[in-house]
Amino acid sequence: MASESKLTLSTAFPYAFTFSPSTTAFVVIDMQRDFLDSNGFGSNIDENPAIFPPVCRIVPPLPHFLRVARRLGLHIIYTREGYLPNLADLPAARRLRETKAPTGGQSVNISDERPTGRFSVKGEASHDIIDELKPWPTELIVDKPGKGSFWGTRLHRLLLARGITHLILTGVNTECCVTSMLHDGNDRGYECCILSGCTTGFDENMVASSLDLVWGRDGLLGYVSHGSEFYEYGRQINRTKPTLSDAKRVLEVLPSNAELKDLYRAGLIDPEILMLNVLDRITRYDTINPAVWISRENPEEAIANARKQSTGATFPDESMPPLFGIPFAVKDNIDVKGVVTTAACDRFAYTATATAPAIQHLLDAGAIYVGKLNLDQLATGLTGCRSPYGIPHSYHSEKHASGGSSSGCAVAVAAGLVSFAIGTDTAGSVRIPAAFNGIVGFKPTKGTISARGVVPACQSLDTMGIFARSVEEARQVWYVMDQYDALDPYAKPPESLPTWMVDYRGPGEGGFTFGIPPDSAIELCSAKYQELFRVAVERLQSCGATLVDIDYTPFAQAGDLIYGASLVHERLASIGHDFITENIETLHPTTKTVFQGLLSAKLSAWEVFRDQATQMQCIAAVRKTFDKLDGGIDVLVVPTAPFHPTIQEVLDDPLAVNSKLGLFTHPANVVDLCGVSVNAGWVEEGEARLPFGITFLAGSGCDGKLLDIAAVFERASG
Repeated sequence: MASESKLTLSTAFPYAFTFSPSTTAFVVIDMQRDFLDSNGFGSNIDENPAIFPPVCRIVPPLPHFLRVARRLGLHIIYTREGYLPNLADLPAARRLRETKAPTGGQSVNISDERPTGRFSVKGEASHDIIDELKPWPTELIVDKPGKGSFWGTRLHRLLLARGITHLILTGVNTECCVTSMLHDGNDRGYECCILSGCTTGFDENMVASSLDLVWGRDGLLGYVSHGSEFYEYGRQINRTKPTLSDAKRVLEVLPSNAELKDLYRAGLIDPEILMLNVLDRITRYDTINPAVWISRENPEEAIANARKQSTGATFPDESMPPLFGIPFAVKDNIDVKGVVTTAACDRFAYTATATAPAIQHLLDAGAIYVGKLNLDQLATGLTGCRSPYGIPHSYHSEKHASGGSSSGCAVAVAAGLVSFAIGTDTAGSVRIPAAFNGIVGFKPTKGTISARGVVPACQSLDTMGIFARSVEEARQVWYVMDQYDALDPYAKPPESLPTWMVDYRGPGEGGFTFGIPPDSAIELCSAKYQELFRVAVERLQSCGATLVDIDYTPFAQAGDLIYGASLVHERLASIGHDFITENIETLHPTTKTVFQGLLSAKLSAWEVFRDQATQMQCIAAVRKTFDKLDGGIDVLVVPTAPFHPTIQEVLDDPLAVNSKLGLFTHPANVVDLCGVSVNAGWVEEGEARLPFGITFLAGSGCDGKLLDIAAVFERASG
């Protein structure tokens, strides 16, 4: 993958501002009716009508600059200042300062009634962005309870999640909200540039002084550019348009998501045509690997759903929904309304009355649901060999295991049957099958994606995960799913997640630190895996990464807890003790053996509390390992699995093989890490050429950093 070209605003003050479009956000600050409507606050400030016209001067040019930012591929973010209707988030200091100032206060105060609604109150028409700058479906809106954009918002986490390092700021008003955001962004490590031709305020002298302060003292706070160079970049863009031959290639291989959207925009294909092709490809692959699916959308209904998207779907430039027309499937322990959820266990099966919220987000973003995929029964296993619906083999070898428990997900993506798939991960059930099929498997931080509508395997550890063909495609899907769900008891409020200082150079230029397991752990891998892992470590170092010695003990202890202690008994509680005892004779033989062992175990209550205490000790130790302010590492890098078994090897000794496979995946969920498995090489096994995967692990909530670093490795791997 070629590195991205950087752009430079050479006439910026105090010197040139250089940025990469993919890591830069174009921020439109507070361009709301409250401030820019003729009946809003701005037209009445200080009861001086002469103030308002200069403020409106940026309304005509800003849409053109916004169009350029979109064409360049910058992330677009809007902010809106406003408060709850009951003003519970309005600081008393601000309320009293505005209403009880010695001069008599402002002519319009927060929550005052205006023709457009209560001033600066969320939900009012006046709180909306002006029509000339209406956001597109893919663009973010950050509501802020104050002048700055970072306090009390999810902005910093959204920027970190997207790997953003540079901010180009526009909007109103310069002397207050625009420069407040710049100050806060500067403190967090972002390189910030204000486009002076796209910002203004209610006092022209203060506007000029504010901009001078930004770039003074050799850019103490940031940069200022008029914006003409930025605008010129948009005029120079010459995109290569897809051709009819590109469209015909869809018949041979499923294009990348970006290529597919370009084909849609060009009108060379539509979702209905794509769905016909997808269904045909699935039917043909059934003859090769018949155990990938448990159920599929009725072909007529699937085509009808695609046709609905095709009808009247025209989009200017990039304005289409983020996942428009992208086919996907889900593991059959995740609910889709009206579809039977089996968890690969007929006695457990039920018809879902609602779609899991995280899946609904994907549908709302334009993705097309195709069907339900096979899994190890009740999501119990890492091999893919425990389903009464058959054993899917690895996409790369009919003799080798697909990995589990999200077996069908990995095979479907690797085979190009769908663009992405959603599975679940409790002990490695996304990462292992991704590695065994040569694709990307991303397990986000527990509690950041809603787990409602998922059949629990071990509820305190379960999380949905994403299978995709690249880190970038997994990331695009994650953006859509990463939404707080207050009804999920294990959800983490965004403000509770950690943030970190930005290195504007990014990990590719600025470098990063990583740790690896000790030799004693790596030596448990096959000889070929040991060699490929050594090569992967060298590749990371060639990317500018620094290898740091770490204490691996808490990771190993956490891995032992998941099945070697009382924590495994949560599976009985999650699935249902009564269900297991009443139906144990109907379970898959290996699943039956697992639960018989749990039911016969003599467990005392004190052992549960002992193991919970050990878990918390491991979490504390691991948190310190990733604490950058205390010399910690950015990521831990491990082989995803120690070896790749054949299906026969699994069948010969299912429990032992399964236990060995989790050597490097078991710790992550116990100590609340996020992780992503990426392909790192190939192993020749007789006639088969099998993929080898490594997993990057990062601290809870550090998903953005994790994906940034994994993408660096992916690019270096070609």
